[in-house]
Amino acid sequence: MSNDCEEFVIHPDNVAHAKKTLEDSNPAELAGFFKLLAGETRIKILLALSEVELCVCDISTTLNAKQSAISHQLRYLRQHRLVKTRRDGKQIFYTLEREHLHPILAQTLAHMKEEEAS
Repeated sequence: MSNDCEEFVIHPDNVAHAKKTLEDSNPAELAGFFKLLAGETRIKILLALSEVELCVCDISTTLNAKQSAISHQLRYLRQHRLVKTRRDGKQIFYTLEREHLHPILAQTLAHMKEEEAS
């Protein structure tokens, strides 16, 4: 099957650069990462943990959700290394595992606010 666009490439250097970018990245893995963030409850948990360490009960109260539902989501986030735990006696506290998550969340929120303002 022929690609008619190949005959009309206007900026071959830009096309070559874009292809190299795709080759050097892993789009499927990136899509998987964003899929991890797709659940509203998971986003709420990550936002809550972006500024402060919380236990399951505190997260449950903050989100006005059942503790079992929060525990399930925390287990999922922990399996994918987005949150980490710290034990203090019987209490387990959760924080963001990766420091780069906070800027991702903050930049996304800022982008959304810019879109709303325009």
